[in-house]
Amino acid sequence: MPQTADAPITEDKLHIEALASMGVPRTYRRGALLIQEGDTGDTLFVVLKGRLRAYLADASGRELTLGVFGAMEYVGEMALDGGPRSANVEALEATVCSVVSRATLLQYIAQHPEFALQLMARLIRRARLATESARSVALIDVYGRLVLLLEKLAMPANEHGHRALRERLTHQQMAHHLACSREMISRLLKDLENGGYIAVRDRWIHLLKPLPSRW
Repeated sequence: MPQTADAPITEDKLHIEALASMGVPRTYRRGALLIQEGDTGDTLFVVLKGRLRAYLADASGRELTLGVFGAMEYVGEMALDGGPRSANVEALEATVCSVVSRATLLQYIAQHPEFALQLMARLIRRARLATESARSVALIDVYGRLVLLLEKLAMPANEHGHRALRERLTHQQMAHHLACSREMISRLLKDLENGGYIAVRDRWIHLLKPLPSRW
């Protein structure tokens, strides 16, 4: 199941801030492509403000979101091996990043070897998320993937037992998360709304009762 990016853990926050201070700040407009799959890259992007989305796309234009990254998170660490980029990365909104060269990153790791362990742990977490994403796309139908996404994004229930989502996603964004068409998402959400399972208020989805395991 594609998920939001892993939040920086407390012990590596200082390292990320230090790396960001060594890079060059750049501003990207919404929709700007920072990384293109297949290109050779040698830079790390630390988000200072805004959000980035990492995704895969096929020849037909269908997309699969791998993660969304906010302030003090980074993308592009795969540039460490000097190989081609493994995914696309775009700005979801106006975003400011600190662009850190591969040489600077390697120098920082040499000076702070403990950061290498934290970087490795993050790579492992992201690899596990990617594996889970591939498994859900291959083995779970679209409705099942939608339920997993809604449950993941749902906040704790209020006094009425209703759970709002943590963020407002468009149908197209959900389709990108689930590797399906926007029309399929719209139909499933409308069916759930008609069945009294969800309510949409100001384009914000609220879960009113447990979602059925099958539809």
